[in-house]
Amino acid sequence: MTDTHVQTVLQFMERHAPKRFAVEGDPIGLQIGSVKKRTAKIMVTLDVLEPVVDEAIANGVDMIIAHHPLLFRPIKQLNTDTSYGRAVEKLIKHDVTVFAAHTNLDVADGGVNDMMANALGIRDTKPLAPVTEDSLKKIAVFVPRNHADAVREALGQAGAGHIGDYSHCSFSTDGKGAFVPGSGANPYIGSKGSMERPEEERIETVFPASIERNVIRAMLDAHPYEEAAYDIYSLENPGKTYGLGRIGKLDETITLREFTERVKQAFGVNGLRVVGDLDKKVKKAAVLGGDGNKYTMHALREGADVYVTGDLYFHVAHDAWMEGLAMIDPGHHVEQIMKKELAEQLQSWLEEQKSSTEVIISEINTDPFQFL
Repeated sequence: MTDTHVQTVLQFMERHAPKRFAVEGDPIGLQIGSVKKRTAKIMVTLDVLEPVVDEAIANGVDMIIAHHPLLFRPIKQLNTDTSYGRAVEKLIKHDVTVFAAHTNLDVADGGVNDMMANALGIRDTKPLAPVTEDSLKKIAVFVPRNHADAVREALGQAGAGHIGDYSHCSFSTDGKGAFVPGSGANPYIGSKGSMERPEEERIETVFPASIERNVIRAMLDAHPYEEAAYDIYSLENPGKTYGLGRIGKLDETITLREFTERVKQAFGVNGLRVVGDLDKKVKKAAVLGGDGNKYTMHALREGADVYVTGDLYFHVAHDAWMEGLAMIDPGHHVEQIMKKELAEQLQSWLEEQKSSTEVIISEINTDPFQFL
């Protein structure tokens, strides 16, 4: 077993939380360091503050994966007399790579907002504020009958033909192909210069546009022909929607007071702010990690009884209160739920790759607020 290249870790992160999911202008991705080196120990953190950097150095960490970007705004100067400047200086001196997955990790399936919704017992969720849609395409490929099953299986394994709770969905029609192998060909069927009319199947299946390259590659690898014939169509059918926040239903109707206690326990907070009648019954709940003020109207339009988010503004709370939407603000820092779950996901994947790279979790509390 050997250490993993940083570039390989970034490939995992791209599959887990694609950059295309990020809100425009969000400074995600590699922030400090090189993709060419290997990493022996990775630390997952919410924030990259100077104490977190010191923690990483003390633990022999050579790569940090953070939710909140260290380089969030353009740097006009780097003063190493400040805590921020010292943090950057230490990272560079100790060759610690820093990578940020922010709104793309919020949006992704299994990302921060799914983690928070699961912790609160919110089921049958959908995105609260849509960001993008993965449009659908169809592939139609012509293959000799004795290889049709192999090609169908390859397409299914690549992610094509997934419709709802069903996988490997496809449709086939029988027919005859026609071709004449040229002088430079190495035909699987037939002879050079002779017309061939083999029995073939036309296999059709749909797939998300984002995996087109993988689908085509898988099909070509399984196809016996030297030159496979296939078509790609764009579809008008709606694809899967991805977005910020989640909205769904609780298993049972409970009071706002009871749900507030659930929020405190789920996120390990001693206190929080609540808007609304504590005896109000809640069933439909929305959650959005971080600052979700501007998505309050989304929660109202979707019929949420209660909306859990951080950094709540006074006047936003007023508006929600007057419209009958209960709100719970446990703080921005509850996004730290991502540390443990992302670390476990990454460590499991590394072990599957037979990598010796270790993943640890930052133990530093970066919440600047205290409740007294």
